[in-house]
Amino acid sequence: PYELMIGKMVPFIVLGIIDVLLVIFVANFWFKVPLQGSIWLLLSLCLVFLLTSLGMGLYISTLSHTMQQTILSVIFVLLPSILLSGFIFPISNMPDVIQWATFIIPMRYFLTIVRGVFLKGIGIEYLWMETFALLVLGGAIFALAVRKFKKKLE
Repeated sequence: PYELMIGKMVPFIVLGIIDVLLVIFVANFWFKVPLQGSIWLLLSLCLVFLLTSLGMGLYISTLSHTMQQTILSVIFVLLPSILLSGFIFPISNMPDVIQWATFIIPMRYFLTIVRGVFLKGIGIEYLWMETFALLVLGGAIFALAVRKFKKKLE
């Protein structure tokens, strides 16, 4: 099952990396925002986030019975992820209960990584906690997706 799932994810990983490179290019040359840190660190951590996000999408698709149910489920998961990630509203301004809930949102860690590498030029020695959290969340989500997909195959 994990091989089938990886096969489903590879085209989206390639497209995601192309999108990341395009955003870096536009940020540098159009908006004149220089990349302060390592492009290789940024790309590798973007890959970790992509795997986590795609694993979440695969898990949702294994839970759903129809495409409409999948789309609604993704909206139900994606909208709170964006709102609670710190992208729109600072996490420090959220109520304590909501701040605790943000720890299970992968985008929270990814935004810290992108801001740190792109704008501040910091390395993995400062971002290891966010990287570790993304790896743990990604591994757990992917394991759940593989387990559910296996049951669906049988």
